Formats: sequence, structure tokens, C-alpha cells
Amino acid sequence: MRMVDLISKKKSSEILTDEEIQFMIDGYVKEEIPDYQMSAMLMAICFNGMTDHEMAVMTGAMAHSGDMVDLSAIEGIKVDKHSTGGVGDKTTLVIAPIVAACGGKVAKMSGRGLGHTGGTVDKMESIPGMRTSIPRDEFFDIVNKTGLSVIGQSGNLAPADKKLYALRDVTATVNSIPLIASSIMSKKLAAGSDSILLDVKTGSGAFMKTLDDSILLASKMVAIGEHEGRRMVALITDMDTPLGNAIGSSLEVIEAIQTLQGNGPEDLTSICLSLSANMLHLSGMGDVETCKNMAREAIASGRALGKLIDMVEAQGGDSSVVKDTNAFEKAPLSYEVRSDRDGYVTHMNTERCGIASVALGAGRVTKESAIDYSAGIILDKKVGAFVNKGDLLATLYASDEKMFAEAESILLEAYTISDEKPKMEPLIFARVSKEGIEKYS
Repeated sequence: MRMVDLISKKKSSEILTDEEIQFMIDGYVKEEIPDYQMSAMLMAICFNGMTDHEMAVMTGAMAHSGDMVDLSAIEGIKVDKHSTGGVGDKTTLVIAPIVAACGGKVAKMSGRGLGHTGGTVDKMESIPGMRTSIPRDEFFDIVNKTGLSVIGQSGNLAPADKKLYALRDVTATVNSIPLIASSIMSKKLAAGSDSILLDVKTGSGAFMKTLDDSILLASKMVAIGEHEGRRMVALITDMDTPLGNAIGSSLEVIEAIQTLQGNGPEDLTSICLSLSANMLHLSGMGDVETCKNMAREAIASGRALGKLIDMVEAQGGDSSVVKDTNAFEKAPLSYEVRSDRDGYVTHMNTERCGIASVALGAGRVTKESAIDYSAGIILDKKVGAFVNKGDLLATLYASDEKMFAEAESILLEAYTISDEKPKMEPLIFARVSKEGIEKYS
């Protein structure tokens, strides 16, 4: 078998066999297939696509290219959640405790942030003493005892994806739905959960900018997961406006805690209830509406917040900051951004909001960049709000006043303020499962 023949097949829009796909992935990981040949294959896939079966086989091969985490030491059905990334997306810190409080098991490996999107691991590490690098046996033990544990990705998970993503990044082949779907799902399959909920973001702050593309990506990932024996559901959620009001590590953890206390922003609370309900449904605990009521009760009773405290303590974190968020380290400087006109906030470029937070030190420019956990933004006005000239739009937090000018400029560019009141879009646009696509108006 020769790689050049496989490139020729895909260039002609022919379907690769299972054996050919396995040969391609194995050979590339073993460095028997050079970058220039794999680059040609990636470009052919970008132009000509892949069938659902091809994607599933390639994803399986990528997942099995390294460690496959065996979660059988954890009792019950293990359910995972993956978000395609966004600004202000601190949902894991809310929904994992809710699911655990209702009897579910969440053994989650999360990533760090890069660019304008924040990472769950970075947010968790804003809690003093919090360990996110934990030996596997201890990880299993924590989940069995508390119902949840969230740690950083470790081990040799999906090395094929690491190699392929690095190559895609420098060959303009990142933006391909088959390649995105196989990249995400290879890591999720390797992580070992029985059921997976996908939170596919759509809008200006998301990787997928249109609803149609987001639904297509979700459908492909659900098909891959079901092919590999996982129970799958995907929700298409809005990222045309930052989620919640807080952007930045400790600010987002505080907002997650407030949400578990029943005092969170309406949009964040609503999204988290839907995500939690679907995770509980995937865990076999009832229909989605029944599970949503369970999630509401877990918040109202305080049991969900208690689970977050349990996890923080089990992972070495100082739970006093969870019990009293005033104990979090605060940024030494703040700056108020005010509106320069009257009108309605009709749009927010969410990506620009994230970039403004990076300018304050809240995110990474490179993998080596250090994060200021206390830096970030608290949004006071979002889409739909009416503002008068001089009204507060947001407050910026940083350790150096020189950062404020650039961040303010970027954030003001993100706001569109007009005379006409905007039409409010739903927070959740659609639900995708093996039964089909359900769109919400």
C-alpha cells in the first residue's frame, strides 16, 4: 500500500477503505509517512470531504493511536461534556457539580486556553492549591467518592491528533468539518466516558460562525460517537454574546459559584440547566425535562455547590474561596468603560471581547504565556440593553494600568450600539442526537 495512491483516490473524491485509513494514521504516527504527503491528503479532504463512515474509522484510528483511558474502575455510567470553545464559557464548573449532586459520574479531562478562548484548567488553577495534574488511580478514587473530578489532559492521548493538528495549523487545513470532527472526537473517545454531551458553539465568538455549519459539525460528531458505541447528544448554543458577565479565570470561577448558589446570570444559568439535564438524560436518569427539574433542585438545595467544594478539597484546593468568594485574590487596578452614545446594544463581537481580556493579561498569546488569574472583564451591558451616553458598559481588571487603553479600544470596537431594539436570539438553537435534529425557534 502506498500513500501516494491514497492521496490520488481522495483527490478524485473516491472513498478510502478502512484498511487504507488505518495504514495512513499508523504510518504518520510512526513517521513512516512524511508531512508533505499527509499535507496533500489533508488538503484533498478539505476539498472533497469524507463520508460518515470514513470519518468514524479515521477517528477510531486516531483515538487508538495512543492511550485509551479505561474508566471501568469508576462505578456507574460515566458522562463527559465537550465544548467547542467560547468566551466566558465556565459551564463545566457549574454542570459537573450539578450532575454529581444528582447521582451522575463526571470524570473529565479538560484543556487550557489559547488565544481568545479560556480553558477550564486555567480557571480551576485560580483556586489556591488546586491540583489539576493527578495520577490516574487517584482521579478514579476522587470520582468514586465525590461523583466528579476535572483534571488536565495527561498521558499519551490521541498522539495522531496532536501531530495532525500541528500540521493542519500550518497548511491552512484547520477549517474542515471532517478534520475538526475527528480531532475533537478522537480525544473524547480516548478519554473513556460512556456518554458524551457536545456543546457546539455558534456565532462571532465560536469557531463555527453559522448555524448551518454548527449543526453539520454536531451531526458528524454524534454519528462518529454512536458508531464507536457511545451515547451522544449535541446542543447548538449561542456564542454571539459572551456567556455570563465575567471573562477571566478567577472572575469566571466566582460567577460559576454564584450560579451554583442560585444567583448567576440568567443566560449562564439557563444554558447550564439544559446541559446538565442532557448529561443526566445520557446517564439514564429520565427524560430531559425530568432531569432539568432534578438539576434545579440540586442548585436550590445547595447540594451542587457542596459537590464543587468536595472536588476542590479532594484536589488540594482551598475551599474557603468557594465558601466566600471575597477571599479570591483581586486585581489591583480597575477601569470603567463607558458608552459614547445613546442606544440599544444590538451586537457584540464576542471574539473581540475575548481578545480584550487577553490584552489585560487574562489569556495566553502563546502556549508559554503566563496568565494573570485576577485579570479580566465584568460586562455590565450586553445585547438587548439600552444605554445612555456615559453609562457603564464594562469594568476592566488588570495589574498594570498601561493595559487599559488597548483593552478599552478593543472592547469598544466589539460593541454595536444602534437606535433600533434588536431581536433576541435563543440561547440554544438546536439539539442533535441519533434520532435527528430538533431546532428551537
